[in-house]
Amino acid sequence: MAFTYFFRDRQTLDLIVQHALPDLKRRRYINVWDAGCAMGPEPYSIAIIFRENMGPFLFRNVRIYATDIDESDRFGVIIDLGVYPEEQVKRIPAEFLNRYFSRNGEKDRFQISDEIRKAVIFQRHDLLSLKPIREEFGLIVCKNVLLHLPHEGRVKVIKMFHHALSQGGYFVTEQTQKMPPETEHLFRQVTNAGQLFQKV
Repeated sequence: MAFTYFFRDRQTLDLIVQHALPDLKRRRYINVWDAGCAMGPEPYSIAIIFRENMGPFLFRNVRIYATDIDESDRFGVIIDLGVYPEEQVKRIPAEFLNRYFSRNGEKDRFQISDEIRKAVIFQRHDLLSLKPIREEFGLIVCKNVLLHLPHEGRVKVIKMFHHALSQGGYFVTEQTQKMPPETEHLFRQVTNAGQLFQKV
């Protein structure tokens, strides 16, 4: 489903900040892969949370690679422009909305700041190709995609994510998704509060 909105899963964002970001901040560069990004609210939400908890200096070394199969061939343009209707931004905490968005002159439309927009790079990608877009990711986020795959496909994609993560990198999936038994040995669950895992 392409429609989504900013800060859709605040609980998971908070878990990333609490359990993964302190480790990631010690790295010189932080590369994040948001697989199945739809029109961009999720990777931009991650970028905002990182910026809030890192400050401008460290945030300059963050790159969030947002990918989707994008059968409509529209997501890249939308993400590059960073302009969204009010219905997608209305759940953003007011202080974040005021800090990172401005009205762009069109009725009920908001544009994300250049600082946040430049941290997110869109790329078309089919997860079932089983070819990662690059390697050495500190964090991979994949929600609302794996549940649509058959079990065997889910296992193969998760193994591909494991390969693409740096040592000790983190993997986040949908709250309702359990790690397949075939991949449990590849990760340790970081917290019982959510589906946040670390590569072992």
